[in-house]
Order: sequence, then structure tokens, then C-alpha cells
Amino acid sequence: MSDLICVYTDGACRGNPGPGGWGALIVLNEEEITLFGGENNTTNNRMEMTAAIEALSYFSESSSIKLTTDSNYLKDGIEKWVLGWKKNGWKTSSKKPVKNRELWIKVDELNQYHDVTWCWVKGHSGHRENEIADMLANKGIDEL
Repeated sequence: MSDLICVYTDGACRGNPGPGGWGALIVLNEEEITLFGGENNTTNNRMEMTAAIEALSYFSESSSIKLTTDSNYLKDGIEKWVLGWKKNGWKTSSKKPVKNRELWIKVDELNQYHDVTWCWVKGHSGHRENEIADMLANKGIDEL
């Protein structure tokens, strides 16, 4: 494993569902790497998850990664809910199918491959790296 890598992710949607974007800022050895993209018809939660997937997929070798998100859905899903969903055949506690299952499977795989520490920050609160991730997510929508 290499040195700790800091990743900041965000998703955005104009309408929910609607055109959406995702952004990630990767800080590695004082270098800043930016990733972003978008989809025409998506949801904010899907874009939050896609940002994490794209950022974690950027690294081919298993790495120690501190991933900071402003999405409680993403952080709670991977830290609290995913084990129960898998145990229950990808059903919620109310026996409904888990939304965004294919994305959760990918986030879970990447979370197991890497040593990820999940952190939450309040969105739109002046946190420099989160603001950059938000700008990248909106750029993803603008470039659709």
C-alpha cells in the first residue's frame, strides 16, 4: 500500500431526476487530480455514488484512501446499510429492493479492495476541497 490518498467527491443534479454530474478531487503527494462527468437522466444519489466509484476506480493498486463526501446517503450506505442489504439478498429492512443496487455493489467492491476511511463534510459550507468537487460535478452537467 502507498501513502494515504485524500479524495473529495460530490454529485449534482438539475432536477431530481434530471441531468446530473459527478466530480472528484484527488490529492496525492500534494498534486491535485480532477475527474468529472455527467449523465442526462439521473438522480443526485446516483451521481454521489458515481463520483466515489470513479475516484476509487482511478487507483489500480490497493491503496489507503480517505474519501470525504457531503452525502450521508453514500457514507451511511457503505458503512451501515450494505452488510444488511447483502445478507437480505439486496432487500431493505422493509423487504423492498435496494435502490441503485448495481452502484452499491461496485462501491462495496471498491471499498473492500482499498482501505477506505469514509468522512462526511457539510456541503456548501466553504470547505475548499468539497467546493471544488461541487464545481467539477456542475461542470459535468454543463458539458453534457
